[in-house]
Amino acid sequence: MRYIDELDFAGKRAFIRTDFNVPLDDKRNITDDTRIRSVLPTIRYAMDKGAKVILASHLGRPKGKRDEKYSLAPVARRLSELLQRDVPLAPDCIGAEVESMIGAMPPGGVILLENLRFHAEEEPNSPEFAQKLARLCDVYINDAFAVSHRANASVGAITEFVKECAAGFLLKEELTYFYKAMEAPARPLVAIVGGAKVSGKLKALENILEKADKMIIGGAMANTFLKANNISVGTSLVEDDLVETAKNIMAKAAAKGVKFYLPVDCVVAEKLDAQAVIKITTVQEVPAGWMILDIGPASTAVFGEALYDAKTIIWNGPMGAFEIDAFSRGTMAMVSQVANAHALSIVGGGDTDMAVHKAGEASKISFISTGGGAFLELLEGRELPGVAALKKCGEEK
Repeated sequence: MRYIDELDFAGKRAFIRTDFNVPLDDKRNITDDTRIRSVLPTIRYAMDKGAKVILASHLGRPKGKRDEKYSLAPVARRLSELLQRDVPLAPDCIGAEVESMIGAMPPGGVILLENLRFHAEEEPNSPEFAQKLARLCDVYINDAFAVSHRANASVGAITEFVKECAAGFLLKEELTYFYKAMEAPARPLVAIVGGAKVSGKLKALENILEKADKMIIGGAMANTFLKANNISVGTSLVEDDLVETAKNIMAKAAAKGVKFYLPVDCVVAEKLDAQAVIKITTVQEVPAGWMILDIGPASTAVFGEALYDAKTIIWNGPMGAFEIDAFSRGTMAMVSQVANAHALSIVGGGDTDMAVHKAGEASKISFISTGGGAFLELLEGRELPGVAALKKCGEEK
């Protein structure tokens, strides 16, 4: 796979696939521009090297048809501010008018294409649609890690119709940090896995067991493991069909010498509600009819001790229902412990990223991934389709 700084951009049209799927408020103002800022080094590099820069992204789920609610106009405005130059928004992402606009651009110019998902052919990886996109450019750059686990036309098929393909700086950084953590980590490597369901992260758990020295389990998924240890968890979310699987994972961890940590106490309530009465109890004493909604202070202390000698930490998934303040303390405490650990720390997953920013500790984390699903697929040990397409492009051409 080639990288952006290995290419000659002079006089070429560079198609840069970004992920500008940013959150908007009711007035269509961007509430978090992290995804835009993260790709600026790639954009500026191509502009400085004399390329005609063509930016492409999706926004939301317009279901394959034009919907002004999902127009990239707010992104074009924010890009203009950040780049301190006008970034026009093309009326579409393919077609004669767009080609004409790109043709009239000066070297070092930049344009943003309208939402790729206004075309139903984007998500099914249509070769015909990809070919139309490829007509716009001479060079293809993928800097959209967060969608590189999807074989969309602008991520996969387009590479078959462009002579030169490469990864942008953000994609390179994402992969570099991940492989540093999982393939050649400074040890001990501690993996923290939280979130709601074991089923969504089963393959990741199995793959992590092959790599990690310690594994910490939190969030609602811990309930299934607690039940596998014959602990009653009241009305907590449990995946009964995966209790045996949870037993097998713990047995495998023991056989491999991987230290496996589960909550020892918890915050419980009769329902998931900000106004609910809560109390802290050991996991063995969860009242009937109550549910576990966060880890407790003793669990926070135990997990902190497990992190004390860590040299590498990789974290995906919150410790509880952190979106409600009463059930956020476990996750916030874990953010603090990871942020202040003397270790390379890598955080991935939308909820975990949100918790880190909410806690104001983002600057202390070594790397915060921009992708949720893509990060999880890497944890599963799978190669991302977008990365595979870049490699194939390099081999063939």
